[in-house]
Amino acid sequence: MKNKFLIILFITFFLSGCAGVSSKGIFGTGVSIAFDPRSVGTQIDDSIMQKSLSARIVLTDKKYLLSIKSKVLDGRIFLTGKVDNPEEKLKLTKLAWETDGVRSVRNDVKIKEKFNFKQSAKDLLITSQLRTALILNKNIKTTNYQIDTYKKKIYIYGIAITSEEKEEVLKEAEEILDVEDIIASIILVDDLRIQKN
Repeated sequence: MKNKFLIILFITFFLSGCAGVSSKGIFGTGVSIAFDPRSVGTQIDDSIMQKSLSARIVLTDKKYLLSIKSKVLDGRIFLTGKVDNPEEKLKLTKLAWETDGVRSVRNDVKIKEKFNFKQSAKDLLITSQLRTALILNKNIKTTNYQIDTYKKKIYIYGIAITSEEKEEVLKEAEEILDVEDIIASIILVDDLRIQKN
């Protein structure tokens, strides 16, 4: 694996003087055009989406400039970084979903706080119980949802195919023991602004 990487790196440097193969890609995404499986049009769309989202995140709060990173690949948005509370994480998820052309959002933003093992174990148990309940419910497309639990509050965000599915998700969450609150950001497919090609 390491040898293959070194060979590709050597060939890239060798060919860069001949044909410009080692260019940085569209808008400086850091992915070489020659090795990127996306079409040039998709690369441009992804770059525009990423710059738009990054600008909107920074306009929301300047502290996000250094604490939040976003990446867009084929219309899929990936968020990483750290925030002070779950409400901020939910706000960032909503911002990402409001981006034109988005196909999915993965929010891996972490919440800053001193580690409390007992509380973390309870939250993990609640998340696991809900995730299992959603998997077992055949009326719910589980892969469309992300679940976070923070101090016995369940945060659910994702896309529901129908309003009935949304109600099923909320019903499953309400049945979990020790839950103090359910904060849902579930968007219906009909409400998405999807670019049609």
